[in-house]
Amino acid sequence: MSEFEWNPDTFLATMLEEIPGYDELQEAVALVAQGRNVLELGTGTGETAVRILARNSGARWIGIDASEAMLESARERLPDTDLRVQRLEDQLPEGPFDLVVSVLAVHHLDGPKKRDLFRRVGDVSDFFVLGDLVVAERPEDAVIGIDWVMDLPSTVSEQVEWLEELGFEVKASYVRPDLAVFVARKSGDLASRSRS
Repeated sequence: MSEFEWNPDTFLATMLEEIPGYDELQEAVALVAQGRNVLELGTGTGETAVRILARNSGARWIGIDASEAMLESARERLPDTDLRVQRLEDQLPEGPFDLVVSVLAVHHLDGPKKRDLFRRVGDVSDFFVLGDLVVAERPEDAVIGIDWVMDLPSTVSEQVEWLEELGFEVKASYVRPDLAVFVARKSGDLASRSRS
């Protein structure tokens, strides 16, 4: 991944301009993301956390992001959370978590790194909600410009397959042709076997 650094002061405006469906994606994730002990991957300025915490008040929240500047901005909005400078490729905080959630961060990883991240998510949680940029099934339907240096989206079917290989049951839905929400859960039996 490149060393690009987002500007927290312009981040939300940039997302709204460059990602048609940004608000719909955030809302779709917030509607299904429930938990008392939550890990967020790619916290950014805290937009996702604010929306989910509004529906899950009192939840314990740990958020990771590679950008200290983005987390400084998030800390202003999320004073009662544990926000850590950490890359998605690093070891995840120790679980278990009721929920791991990520919006518009995982697509910066290539396929093998996504698979590895999904494996590590499954080690700390039985419930994963991912809202992200995906490769549109029909290229002519894509509406979001992809920077193939920074953005490494995968198809919905690839990500569903990778999650299912790890014992998750996955429901994927499109917000737009190139934005999707994945709701991945492990059943009780699978969850207990994967932790042993």
